Amino acid sequence: MTPAAAMVFAAGLGTRMGALTRDRPKPLLAVGGRPLIDHALALVRAAGIGRIVVNTHAHPAQMHAHLARVAPDVLVSHEPELLETGGGLKRALPLLGPGPVVTLNADMVWTGPNPLAALAADWRPGDGALLALMPRAAAVGHGGAGDFFRDPATGSLGRRDDAVVADFVYAGAGIIDTAALDGFPEAVFSLNRVWDRLRAEGRLRGIVHRGGWVDVGRPEGIALAEAELAR
Repeated sequence: MTPAAAMVFAAGLGTRMGALTRDRPKPLLAVGGRPLIDHALALVRAAGIGRIVVNTHAHPAQMHAHLARVAPDVLVSHEPELLETGGGLKRALPLLGPGPVVTLNADMVWTGPNPLAALAADWRPGDGALLALMPRAAAVGHGGAGDFFRDPATGSLGRRDDAVVADFVYAGAGIIDTAALDGFPEAVFSLNRVWDRLRAEGRLRGIVHRGGWVDVGRPEGIALAEAELAR
């Protein structure tokens, strides 16, 4: 079942982009002639999700003006102070409504099968969260030791040990049962904490994206993403 709502995370400061985000929000940086936020919204719409919420923080007037022009149906959850992913999702719950919610980072570029449709097709009753993953070796623009191990039979996820390189990178998209946020009363927190609790309960799973993916986290990520789109 496709969730009725999606949360697009677009409130980050984009500090790793350096001068490119000095006078504009990172989601408005162009990749392949389109702002990153437009790529994200296109994925959500193609997956058949009707209610979309975007959170904002840096340079909000620019973000709000752009969304009003290209996506007037999108709801905006503005964060005067950064709340991290968990806090941002929690703040947006009145706009998102009840039930499972798709989450998507606005600074990734995808090719191949729609990852949000794939997540919706694999979502099962009883899941707490289902995450889209990329094999670490195929995670373009992403450095580091990986995030998760995945049981190929069940999709269940395990966290990497600091001394061990994990097989998969979290690709910035997922579905979460928002009831899992109930145990976190604070305003500012990361979804990583929610995932850890769900993993301990045996309710955290992942699927592997079968197309291309680029993390547009640094200036060089723009050219990498444009090359992936050209392919």
